[in-house]
Amino acid sequence: MAFTGVEKLTMTSVSIVGAGAWGTALALAINKAGPKVTLVAQDAQEASDLQKDRECFRLPGIKIPKEIDIAHSLQEAGRADIILMAVPAQVMREVTEKLASFLEGDKYIVLCSKGIELNSGLLMSEIVEETLEGHSISVLSGPTFAKDVAADKPCAASLANTELSTARWLASSLGSPHFRLYPTNDLVGVELTGALKNVIAIAAGIATARGYGESARAGLVTRGVAEMVRLGDAMGAQQETFLGLSGLGDLVLCCTSDSSRNMTLGLKVGQGTTLEDKTLLTEGAYTSQAVITLAEELDVDLPICTCVHRILHEGANIEDEVKQLLSRPMKSE
Repeated sequence: MAFTGVEKLTMTSVSIVGAGAWGTALALAINKAGPKVTLVAQDAQEASDLQKDRECFRLPGIKIPKEIDIAHSLQEAGRADIILMAVPAQVMREVTEKLASFLEGDKYIVLCSKGIELNSGLLMSEIVEETLEGHSISVLSGPTFAKDVAADKPCAASLANTELSTARWLASSLGSPHFRLYPTNDLVGVELTGALKNVIAIAAGIATARGYGESARAGLVTRGVAEMVRLGDAMGAQQETFLGLSGLGDLVLCCTSDSSRNMTLGLKVGQGTTLEDKTLLTEGAYTSQAVITLAEELDVDLPICTCVHRILHEGANIEDEVKQLLSRPMKSE
């Protein structure tokens, strides 16, 4: 099925599945772009609270305008022409399987979650190709904290679709002067960068907590880009994507700010916190497991990601892992 976006220029309805901080921020930003927006909560109680308070508790002080509808039914979400999926990566399959029965006609599915499925090693788009077969699939990713997007501060991100014309149309339909979306046809590259930067951000947090210094963190970020590129090459991504918004841009943001949940996890781990409390787990913690399997299958060397995996999930000693990293043979950059 070919989607060009041209035949649907009159579309006005957008639903966002997932009413957490990110989903709410997206609803606020897209509402400013003009389409009719529905924010879909996970259950009736969450929807009721949002309707009553007109505020997401994770974004205190930022009100949800009355013109944004709030619902909890996936059937309501399925009525929209463009559907943004802002649910955690590890439940993407479950939610889209449920959504499938409510979709009528051709839909534009935009994935806004960053990660790799733990059990299968699949990217989010590969999952949705299975669960929502026949619909147009795009990915939105970039250096955007929910609190900044929700507050209408200037932000930029990549919007990827294998059909560049569709990516351009979606970017113009969903974007606004303060929420700038840049179209690309590198779906795999945008997904990989969004997922891997979370793992590198955990490493940056650990390094910061251990007092290794700003220079070490800069080196870590740079070598993190190299790992992204290696895996991207093996999966057919475009190298320029890794130096763009979803790559270097998002990586720098999440490796330099404690507003990043993944860097914050790294800070806690670097200070001695264990992961016995599962509520501490972030997308990067799950991705660190999934990406190791993927790298082994593709024979790609990812030393930083491997160290993060060992520290988080195998109880490896941080200092031992750092020594192993620093003792690797010198190679040309």
